[in-house]
Amino acid sequence: MSSGASPTEPDDEFVSLATSLDGVVKSLRGPSRRAVGGLFGRWDEAVGEQVAQHVRPVKLDEGVLSVEVDDPAWATQVKFLAPTIIARLAEVADAKVERIQVRVDPRSARGARL
Repeated sequence: MSSGASPTEPDDEFVSLATSLDGVVKSLRGPSRRAVGGLFGRWDEAVGEQVAQHVRPVKLDEGVLSVEVDDPAWATQVKFLAPTIIARLAEVADAKVERIQVRVDPRSARGARL
């Protein structure tokens, strides 16, 4: 009836959620859970309030950070700021980003033309 482990003792059959997520991310050849969490969780701190209001991280894949901007002018600004953003993400979030890919959110761009 009992597996031998008490309710307060961990059972060897169970794996922590963090360990499971690390395994899944590794199998998908993605960045570590810590890098993704740090990058997305500390985005505002890394890039500053003004940039964070207009630019949001979407995906980190093999060193390429995809971001979405709310206006085409911000796409240009992000390309100009890319080296600084990459350095700040490494410093603040311990994230390894080699390049930033920018796209304009079509919903925001459409709204700006109305």
